Amino acid sequence: MTKPTIVLSAALCTAVLAMAPATAWSQAAGPVGNAAAGEQKTEMCAGCHGIEGWRTAFPEVYKVPKLGGQHPAYIIKALQEYRAGERSHPSMRAIAATLSDQDIADLAAYFGGPNAQTAAK
Repeated sequence: MTKPTIVLSAALCTAVLAMAPATAWSQAAGPVGNAAAGEQKTEMCAGCHGIEGWRTAFPEVYKVPKLGGQHPAYIIKALQEYRAGERSHPSMRAIAATLSDQDIADLAAYFGGPNAQTAAK
């Protein structure tokens, strides 16, 4: 591409993005989460994830991860993988199977919250 073509392409993309409503672009990637709605959907999570230091014994003994402060994208990916059967924990698979994409986005918005952190290496 020549320099004028690149400038024209960038200007065209900027113009298209400016004309499109923000919600249309965000919905292309999935529903936008609502933290208040997510808070109303946490009953199924609190039994394990709401108990400090809780360990589950089924199907094996392991420490239950804390959800508060997790990055929303991680929560979404994990719940989608449980729902699709790509992760093997039976209880989580059963719970995730009942969740819609909007439920998952809402839970991620609630647990991710304003202090969510991205993992570092």
